[in-house]
Amino acid sequence: MTFPLQRFLKRRPPPYGTEPDQRSCWDLHVIDLRGRKSLLAVHCYSRYAFVWYDVAPLQWADLPGLFRTGLAESLSAAGFSPAQTAACLQSAAAPALTRTHGRRAVAFLNRAWEDVLSLDLCLDPSSQAQPLLDHAVNSRPSRCAGVEGLGTGLERMRQSLADHGSIQDAF
Repeated sequence: MTFPLQRFLKRRPPPYGTEPDQRSCWDLHVIDLRGRKSLLAVHCYSRYAFVWYDVAPLQWADLPGLFRTGLAESLSAAGFSPAQTAACLQSAAAPALTRTHGRRAVAFLNRAWEDVLSLDLCLDPSSQAQPLLDHAVNSRPSRCAGVEGLGTGLERMRQSLADHGSIQDAF
């Protein structure tokens, strides 16, 4: 959880994460899109990102459920199979909310946020799920904390899941 998200939710800072492998870690952030509070989730390892638009106050109360719903919708829309999506959600079944993963990961989160803002023409204000916006952000070449060089969040997420062994069937 970023500091702005902690303040927005009026939560005390959670403990630091101790997960050495950031392939199962996500940074969650609250952003304003067209005047609406929205969730931006960025995978720490690959910089795969998704947006859940115009989040209602009751949805914020269940942040883990909000995250899992957004992740499932985004992965499905990105072409991940139901088995792949289920395997990814299973690894997120018992999330531990922690602080962000340091300056480098937050810098990549901020770059994802800049991409979201620059691609906001892809926003569909009639839906909380934003498959077109997610695709535009995840198809843009970028850098990330987990892999050297330029690549796309979508390619790196596919590779990360395949390498990590949490997804058995390949594309």
